[in-house]
Order: sequence, then C-alpha cells, then structure tokens
Amino acid sequence: MIQRGPDLPYSVVAGVVPFQRKWLVASAKMHAATFACETPRIFDTFADVLAEKPAFSSIVVSAPIGFRDVPGTAARTCDREARALLGARRAAVSNAPTYETLRSGEWRGAHLDAVGVMLLPYYREIFAEMSPFRQRTVYSGHPELTFYRLNGDRPLRHSKNREDGRMERREILERRIQSLHMVLKMQDAGVGLKYLYDAAALLWSARLVSGHGARRIPQDAEWDSEGLRTEFVY
Repeated sequence: MIQRGPDLPYSVVAGVVPFQRKWLVASAKMHAATFACETPRIFDTFADVLAEKPAFSSIVVSAPIGFRDVPGTAARTCDREARALLGARRAAVSNAPTYETLRSGEWRGAHLDAVGVMLLPYYREIFAEMSPFRQRTVYSGHPELTFYRLNGDRPLRHSKNREDGRMERREILERRIQSLHMVLKMQDAGVGLKYLYDAAALLWSARLVSGHGARRIPQDAEWDSEGLRTEFVY
C-alpha cells in the first residue's frame, strides 16, 4: 500500500523558471480564497522539483512541453498563437527544439534562436522527466502570456530587461498578489527581479490551473509523437 502521508488542509502550487543552471521555484499555499506566497527556493534539478514533499498540486514551468519531431518544420501551434497574442513582445516566444536535438544535445543546425540554445540544457531536463501522466500536474507556461492576461489581454509595453519593464511588471503583480513581498525576499539572496517577476507570474498561472480558471492555447488540444500535449496555459 502506498503511504501518502497525512492529508493537508491546503494545496501548494508553484511557478518555476530556469535560473543559473538550476530552477527558481515560487510557491504558495492555497485554501479556499487564501493564496499565501512562500519565500522562493532554488532546486538543483527539475527532478528535485517533482520530488518535493508535500508535492506541488500544480506546476507551471517556463519551458516547452511537447516538442517538434522533424528539424526545420514549422513552429508549434501554441508558439504561433502565443506570438500572435503578444504582438510587439512576440520575440519572447522561442521555438521548441526537436526530439533529435533533445536526445543529442547538439544545437548546431537545430534552428534555435540564441535564447533557445542557452536554455537547451533546461529543456533536456524537462524532456527526461516528462510523460503524459505528468501532465496532470505539470504545465508549460510563458510569463509574457500571464502578464498579457493580467494586463487586460494587452501585451506589455517594455522588456523585462529594462527598468521601466520591471516596474510595469511589479505594478501588475502587486494588484493581484497581496503576498508578493514574500516572493521578492529572494532579491536579498542575489536573485534578479526579472526572474522573480517571471516566477510570480507563473505562480499566478498555477493558481488558475488549480482553480480550473486557466486559459489554454491552442484551444483544440494537440499532441506530439510522444503523446505530450503541446500547449501553453496562462
């Protein structure tokens, strides 16, 4: 018999972003209308995030889930639709790698942009851990999509790499997350605000997933050759 431990009076949701070869995890306890952020933590591997106890009830990660099969083929539907929504911010959405690239780790000739090349080791971790069963808990998100929704279905005006862009994101998050100050505590530990704002945005999406209020693109589900749904939630 599997020992699941005591039932808790709350669930824990998480927003996860790549950070300095590790994973930054912003989490919050949820119970009824209560949404209480915790101080973020840094996990060495994505497998460690999945193994956390008590387990996260929903995880939204800033990485693709579901990949392309053939090099040089068109972008996934979710990537194309995300770019269409984001307008001037569309360049923030990179193409997902192919299975061949994930298995080999070779980025040359893989038709990835500079960001995709940099993030390939993270994508390979996701690839190693994901299965259709995992998608009951783990979802692919994109911070810019979450901010788009929180901003009244309008793309943000500025890049997160600019001060005005960081202020734009903070103002939006403060209107929604009363305990945002708990997430921002990690700034004292040397974590940049752009990472914390991204993690907080995905944490909000995880809350929506848990409450069955998240949007999905594409609306008509698609799967890759390994049986993984190729989508974004936000």
